Amino acid sequence: MSNAVLPAKALYVENSIPAFSREEPFSNLLMDLQTKGWSVQDDFFSTDFTQALMDEAENIQNAFMLQAGVGRKQDHQIVLDARRDYIQWIDPDKPIRRDFLKMMAELRVALNRRLFLGLFDYEAHFARYEKGAFYEKHIDAFKGESNRILSTVLYLNENWQDGDGGELVIYDENDPSVEVGRFFPKKGRLAVFLSECFYHEVVVAKRTRHSIAGWFRVNTTTGSTLDPDQ
Repeated sequence: MSNAVLPAKALYVENSIPAFSREEPFSNLLMDLQTKGWSVQDDFFSTDFTQALMDEAENIQNAFMLQAGVGRKQDHQIVLDARRDYIQWIDPDKPIRRDFLKMMAELRVALNRRLFLGLFDYEAHFARYEKGAFYEKHIDAFKGESNRILSTVLYLNENWQDGDGGELVIYDENDPSVEVGRFFPKKGRLAVFLSECFYHEVVVAKRTRHSIAGWFRVNTTTGSTLDPDQ
């Protein structure tokens, strides 16, 4: 075995890489959301920006990730028979994380302008599925009980192959027993869907699988309860 030391990857510099390289995926995303409520677009971000996110995800040590559960940050509960992934919430504490959140904020503004969704903020976490991990069929927001409006998943996996498992399965809005799409979690692929409408699952992964899961939310502040921007 070689003892050669691999060169260290250059540190990401904030705003150093254009996040978008093509308009086509964004146009297709808008059209899909208008017509069917979900969309899966390849190469949504530029190759270099996606690679920087992928490097960030792969460099997170397991010790600094949480066993994933159900519920938002403060209401987090571990349910091992429902899901087996590990997560780390994304805060703007590193350049690449700040830039990702900025890009999703820009996307939020564009979605509001085009689709009038009233999106207020965005929250997201890195997710790591080790071999054998899964997430059973579920819905991200029950009607009238959540402020999550749009769910997003950005995949960060190089050379995903048939037999590697870990596919995202999206089910029909009107019949959750019927699949409408099954997608490999390949690098640069972005899935977006209405949080209240589509059951989905992650089938068992046969190798380590990285992604960023996120949610665009509306503001549910009332006279007695404050819903802060996350």
